[in-house]
Amino acid sequence: MKHLKKTLLISAYVWMLPLTTLAATKLDNPLGTTSPQIVIGRIVRALLGVSGALALLMFVYGGMLWIISGGSAEKIKKGKDTLVWATFGLAIIFMAYTLVEFVIKAFAG
Repeated sequence: MKHLKKTLLISAYVWMLPLTTLAATKLDNPLGTTSPQIVIGRIVRALLGVSGALALLMFVYGGMLWIISGGSAEKIKKGKDTLVWATFGLAIIFMAYTLVEFVIKAFAG
């Protein structure tokens, strides 16, 4: 029984091997490039874009805290602090994007 299973498995593999090879030759590169610098650059740009969107959400959150504070000094301070730190974060994101763009252009040629 073990011999039969082994024979069937090997024969199935032998018959399927040309099909998998044929399928592998027809696949296109989903990244569109083979350069690691370009792939890393795209990943970094995507991460910086996501962090920019998070900074925008923090602006909205800080503004909403300030608006719904109801005159409470504590809540107003919390809303202002959120806006200030979101501004600092956005400045850091812009600086990081500029630095990454410079490095990517320097390495990519």
